Amino acid sequence: MIKKEIAIGFVTGLLANSIGFVVCVFIFSVLSPHNLGFSETITAALKNDSFGSLIVLGAIPNLVVFFLFLKKEKAYRARGVLLATLIAAICIAISKFG
Repeated sequence: MIKKEIAIGFVTGLLANSIGFVVCVFIFSVLSPHNLGFSETITAALKNDSFGSLIVLGAIPNLVVFFLFLKKEKAYRARGVLLATLIAAICIAISKFG
């Protein structure tokens, strides 16, 4: 039961992070002076070493989901969201230093 709750939180955290990442990329592609598309924005972020920044901005919805789970007294689901956020942090470290 506990592992299931953590897994639900983990999947929710990954989903929130993915949605946040996609929204950030779309915002930056619209605000770009060069009218870049979705994949072109990601390519430009990789070339400019700012891909980690997009992941960080994409992780902001995890904060909302985390506190929502805590408010609803779903501590194990909140732990899963925290685990997903740590995975995002590891991805950022790999992209910066790898």
